[in-house]
Amino acid sequence: MATPTSESFVRTFARGLKVIEVMGQGAPRQTIADVAEAADLPRTAVRRFLMTLTELEFTRTDGKHYWLTPKVLRLGLSYLYTLPYWRQAQLALEELCANIGQSCAISVLDADEIVYVARIHTRRILPMSPSLGSRLPAHAVSMGRVLLAGLDDAALDAYLTKAALKKMTATTIVDRVQLRAEIHRARNQGYAWINGELDDSICGLAVPIRDSEGGTVAAINISLPTGIYTEASACEQFLLPLRQTASKIRSAIA
Repeated sequence: MATPTSESFVRTFARGLKVIEVMGQGAPRQTIADVAEAADLPRTAVRRFLMTLTELEFTRTDGKHYWLTPKVLRLGLSYLYTLPYWRQAQLALEELCANIGQSCAISVLDADEIVYVARIHTRRILPMSPSLGSRLPAHAVSMGRVLLAGLDDAALDAYLTKAALKKMTATTIVDRVQLRAEIHRARNQGYAWINGELDDSICGLAVPIRDSEGGTVAAINISLPTGIYTEASACEQFLLPLRQTASKIRSAIA
């Protein structure tokens, strides 16, 4: 693996990607100074990167401010198109959402966070409404617990050692011993239930999406309002449809 100190690490390329990343996280239109500060890079370097990106039509400028163009979406969509199950997952998620009348999503694990790769909203929009590409802390959401449960023991140990476990609500589990126990529980029972750990008003039920060899490649969940469902009632009503949808998506991978 290339590291910032290895000969195979292309520092200029890494800096260019960093510029794109910070532009997507800040104000819609930013000056060179804005980008340089956010990326922690010299203004002269940022100016060259932005001029290059503008020439390649990834950014536009009015002479003072720079902003991203829709062409940047190609970079993110390239990842989605490489997922062997993504197109089937979209259709399966739409069908699930129509059948159960609840918001549904699919995510993958990226370091300490989950990243949404598909999301279908119902009319009953909850306060937290992630969309495609949204990131949430893995420890505080049902899909995160399922994805963490799919790690091998060494990878899980590394996560629990390094992850910053932020307390999002009064009920968020941040004790590493307790979190490990909950992750193992999700692994053993094949699903995860979380109630109010990310947001007091939201609970979630998630199951893994597995590849042909049984490895966890993604997670699928439903989001529910708190105070209406318990773990038992949510499982009784939604666990089978979730697992059936995960099975459909797995068939696309195979």
